[in-house]
Amino acid sequence: MIPTPEQAWELLCEFNEGDFHRRHARTVGDVLRWFAQELGYGEDADFWEAVGILHDLDFEQWPDQHCTKSQELMRERDIDESIVHATASHGYGLTVDIQPEHQMEKVLFAVDELTGLIGAAALMRPSKSVSDLEVKSVKKKYKDKKFAAGCSREVIERGAAMLGWELDELIGKTILAMRASEAAGRLPGQSFVRRTNDVPRTADKLPD
Repeated sequence: MIPTPEQAWELLCEFNEGDFHRRHARTVGDVLRWFAQELGYGEDADFWEAVGILHDLDFEQWPDQHCTKSQELMRERDIDESIVHATASHGYGLTVDIQPEHQMEKVLFAVDELTGLIGAAALMRPSKSVSDLEVKSVKKKYKDKKFAAGCSREVIERGAAMLGWELDELIGKTILAMRASEAAGRLPGQSFVRRTNDVPRTADKLPD
């Protein structure tokens, strides 16, 4: 079974009660949906979003079994192996030896840590928003290894290399994707509401 984003959200909430984990899941789901449309996989946008929502399914309760326990939980519910593989692959070289293969899996690997760093950088601004956040501001924080220290720069750079992108390109596109998520205005405690617009796209100017 390939879950819809709504079904993925219900499953995520079954094992994750904290706002932090739910917010991160929703952000990564929205970001992957944006990238699906941006990279020419629009017909699979729901699939990409569901993977983003479920990628940390096991982390709140089983952090020491991350990307391993999630496989068990999904198979118990007859979740399609494509979802199992995709979600587990973001732990490649860290907790599992499942390598990202599909473009979506490489994007997930690249943006998982990066969304946390960008979100932390946004909270330092008066607006507390990504709407006015630029690449140069993120890069300044990125170079400070004490800032958002839990967000692995090595993993982000490995992800950019997998995609064949420069770091600035990855950061700029991820900022735009997070602006789309922020524009949706969905909060972790809300019921799952289908977004009707996915904006902005990189047809717009990338952040400087």
